[in-house]
Amino acid sequence: MKRTTIGELEELVLLSVGSLYEEAYAVTILEVIKEYTQRVLDITAIHSVLRRLEAKGFITSTMGGATKERGGRRKKFFTLSQSGRRVLDETMEARTALYNKLPKLIFSGLT
Repeated sequence: MKRTTIGELEELVLLSVGSLYEEAYAVTILEVIKEYTQRVLDITAIHSVLRRLEAKGFITSTMGGATKERGGRRKKFFTLSQSGRRVLDETMEARTALYNKLPKLIFSGLT
């Protein structure tokens, strides 16, 4: 079976979806990424990644009810799928293994 990989932004979006659990929609995902990474992204980039992750089967979506605050529009909520969790676990495992291989060097004089 071919292993599916994810890019950095896909990883951040997947982590955000998982951490937000039932409150994951584009705006909250954008806010979490900004809070934890100080990266300012465009909402259209988040929507593009969400579509790609859903097509890969890493997330699922459901439509919430229309609200007065949103002018009668509905929110699309996202949930991490089992395969999404698996790819995050594999990514974290690889990153940790590589990080642990770094030599224990001391860098002096760095400010």
